[in-house]
Amino acid sequence: MDTAHIFTLSAADALALRYGAEAAPAHGPWNEHIALLLSHRSIRGYRPDPLPPGTLETLVAAAQSAATSSNLQTWSVIAVTDTEKKATLARLANNQKHIEQCPLFLVWVTDLSRNQRLAAEEGVTLEVMPYTETFLVAAIDAALAAQNATVAVESLGLSMVYIGGLRNQPQEVAKVVGLPSGTFAVFGMCVGYASDTAASEVKPRLPQHVVLHREVYDATHERAHRLAYDHLMSAFSSRNEMAADTWTGRVIGRMGKIAAMSGRDKLVATLKAMGFGLR
Repeated sequence: MDTAHIFTLSAADALALRYGAEAAPAHGPWNEHIALLLSHRSIRGYRPDPLPPGTLETLVAAAQSAATSSNLQTWSVIAVTDTEKKATLARLANNQKHIEQCPLFLVWVTDLSRNQRLAAEEGVTLEVMPYTETFLVAAIDAALAAQNATVAVESLGLSMVYIGGLRNQPQEVAKVVGLPSGTFAVFGMCVGYASDTAASEVKPRLPQHVVLHREVYDATHERAHRLAYDHLMSAFSSRNEMAADTWTGRVIGRMGKIAAMSGRDKLVATLKAMGFGLR
């Protein structure tokens, strides 16, 4: 990703790329940081070039600077560079080859095990541990940390993509990276330099009228905005040589059949087996 080019984009141009010219909202305050955020795109092709020394530690420092509920810091991250481990994780995540290509693969983890060890060492019982709220806090903490790392990655001229496919076979993933009871790999993240052939066009998002509600939730004109977005996404797919699809078709295809969950329909039972109570 060319960060220098990103910073030269005007607010109007950056918003048009993200929403399409016809749906771009009016722009307000603007700076290079916001320009970088709007330029985000998922990259699924990487060069093998190594990252600069200290990159991992910088990304973790950015991640640890994210908000964390009550400063509990209930997340961890596993840095994977071993070729064989990356190949195994790629297979477990439905054969996503970019996991093997990237020089650094990060496994973001909800981590209640650290607090479990703390309680054992201090001789106390943490009564909230087996509740769904506690797991949710850890999952949110991990996501916030990972998104901070994402911004850091892209600010350095590197690229990334999230890998939710790790949740297809979480117990097998846990074995690969040695996760203890009370931990769960929420998602992975490829980090590296984008290959020359990787698609890099900014993917349009739903119009702000669909997701932004003022004072009360209002879906009055949602259908019209959705159909306009379908047209935008169809054109995007065509330009980027992707399977012709609309957002409507994507939602139905991804959420219409249990089979599309790739085993994640059993997630509650799996989480309980991995040490989460979920009461």
